[in-house]
Amino acid sequence: MNAAKPARTVAASAIDNHVYKVFPNDLNSHETVFGGLIMAKCDRLALVVAERHSGHVCVTAAVDSIHFRAPAKGGDTLLFNLSLNRAWGSSMEIGAKVLAENSYTGETRHILSAFFTFVALDEDHRPVEVNEVLPETAEQQQRYRDAEVRRQGRLATREKLAATKS
Repeated sequence: MNAAKPARTVAASAIDNHVYKVFPNDLNSHETVFGGLIMAKCDRLALVVAERHSGHVCVTAAVDSIHFRAPAKGGDTLLFNLSLNRAWGSSMEIGAKVLAENSYTGETRHILSAFFTFVALDEDHRPVEVNEVLPETAEQQQRYRDAEVRRQGRLATREKLAATKS
């Protein structure tokens, strides 16, 4: 851990139940919400989490494991939940979970899970060290451990792809 940058809790930068009401202009020809709309909203909210945590301008470095689990439909209310899973040097993994809620019955469906990697930048647009993350709950600690597994997978894939270019 960087002594100059104390650890910050997951809760300090998390977004819980950010609300987006689905209207007809959000639907595709199958009368379900455009997947790209949900992905773009997640990317913007993940940026907020990354910048809150790091205190720096951040950029998206990778998006992986986007899983559409169920469709969202017209009239649904989308609930976005995002939090920092782990930080390494200048990079951070943010997890996103999106629920679709029927506003009349209160029934919710888990519709999307995804992981975003952001890099914090200094004033010269160079990567800059970020605070460590302090997972407090059992769920946060599990996400912290799982993030390292995903990171190792991303690095291994990058290495294999670089080897094929030689």
